[in-house]
Amino acid sequence: MIARSDAVAALRSERFDVVVVGGGITGAGVALDAASRGYSVALVEKADYASGTSSRSSKLVHGGLRYLQNLDLGLVREALLERQLMVRLAPHLVRPLPFVVGAFNGARPDRMMGVALNLYDAMARGRRREDGDWAPERHRVIGGGEVVELLPALAARAPTSGYLFYDCQTDDSRLVLTVLAEAERFGAVCANRVEVTDLVDEGGRTRGVAVRDALDGERFEVRADNVVNATGVWADRLRPEELHDEAEVPRIHPSRGTHVTLAHETLPLAAGAIVPAGSGRAIFALPWLGSTLVGTTDSEYDADDLDHIRPDDDDVTYLLGAINAYFGTAIARGDITGAYAGVRPLISTGDPKKSVDISRKAELYETSSGMITITGGKLTTWRRMAKMAVDRLVERDARTAPCRTHDIPLGQAVDAAELPRVEGVPEEAYERLAGRYGHSAREVLAVARESGELAQPIVAGGPADLLAETVHAARREQATSVGDALLRRTRLGLLAARAVADPAGETAQRVAVALGAELGWDAARARAEARAFLDEAAAEGIVTDP
Repeated sequence: MIARSDAVAALRSERFDVVVVGGGITGAGVALDAASRGYSVALVEKADYASGTSSRSSKLVHGGLRYLQNLDLGLVREALLERQLMVRLAPHLVRPLPFVVGAFNGARPDRMMGVALNLYDAMARGRRREDGDWAPERHRVIGGGEVVELLPALAARAPTSGYLFYDCQTDDSRLVLTVLAEAERFGAVCANRVEVTDLVDEGGRTRGVAVRDALDGERFEVRADNVVNATGVWADRLRPEELHDEAEVPRIHPSRGTHVTLAHETLPLAAGAIVPAGSGRAIFALPWLGSTLVGTTDSEYDADDLDHIRPDDDDVTYLLGAINAYFGTAIARGDITGAYAGVRPLISTGDPKKSVDISRKAELYETSSGMITITGGKLTTWRRMAKMAVDRLVERDARTAPCRTHDIPLGQAVDAAELPRVEGVPEEAYERLAGRYGHSAREVLAVARESGELAQPIVAGGPADLLAETVHAARREQATSVGDALLRRTRLGLLAARAVADPAGETAQRVAVALGAELGWDAARARAEARAFLDEAAAEGIVTDP
């Protein structure tokens, strides 16, 4: 990406066809879609890219088996098609993952689950495919030995059989950054830490946004013919009186999802597990980036603060209880290596007779000023949501500009074995770099070659995330804080929270010094930035109390 200072200068001086508000996956998708259709595009994000819901998901690109229970077949079909597309367009970021539903004590696998999986298979395999597209194998029954091979944590329970099926997994914040980079390749201008404070009106129509640069406090206008509000769960906080006074716009009903991570050795998995969690619900236990990810919960969230969502203590207890009951383990809070929570933008009509989880469908609406709002949906269907919004722009402008994003590669995959070796970089880091950056991993390794320290992992003995990645984040991905580097450019804040958020602050200080060398911080500023990250980590609740 271009330097943030250059992006802000362009926002100040140019006029755009479209300004997108929101730097999560939906906003990134809208920017890419619009730019690839020939629109001049600006995108602004009040905090960091993906800092909201888009970095706090279950990391799955999937059809959603549970939506079959509600007979929401259209949503499942759409998501399965998008899953297929994402594996083709971003094979280094979206990867197939086997899932297992275990059976015990000689019982056959649950018959109703088998019916659901048959329907899932039929929907997945009944879609049109391009040459070379990934097609999942049909689900099948496997023996107890294969169950244990895929889920070693179940060995003590001696499963007798199980179902094996496939979905896909991603690194959500890296997917956002990759989509933004592709949008920029088509000419979009993107800047984080730029908060929209109001819309700019001309003759009753929206003609841009008034913003404040969070880094220097300067206020200016981004002029544009169209505004797309893609702020997710925050969508009805931008001109709320306009949104809710017109056309029966639905209310956004936030739902909190809590996740925890564990060391692989604590709960070893080679596949995803569907874990019963009581009351007919289930959670996931997933291998992710060398660790184990457990989630999610689904509980009402009615607090006003949407910027710092802490994992709920009761939800953490619920997750550990389900895991321990299913795997026969005794995992305690002290074993948790990281925790996070996010809120989903579920759409509520205000009807008290309907469920809290009213809809994961996308909703698009246009108000009298001309602002287009797109919200709802889920990570898997981001491209479809973006298409909805840009299709509306094209229709309004009477253009002929079909969507192209189904054919636009997202980054460029690379074989880890082909990456140049750099002295000091651990061998296990290359696979992670290839999966995180694709071909751009070469740029990270070029940074690592600049000094021996940059070639080392950020956390000694921890995940193989390199200090060079934090410099690359500042140099090429508009990272401006330690939190940007540890929570979203790398995922150490989720996988090694106790190390990076240690009160002594050694890791945070080391990252701050590396960032500061790139961003022009003196020693005092670096110390302040390290302390700011510890405050952020506390506000986010990434470390759970033992």
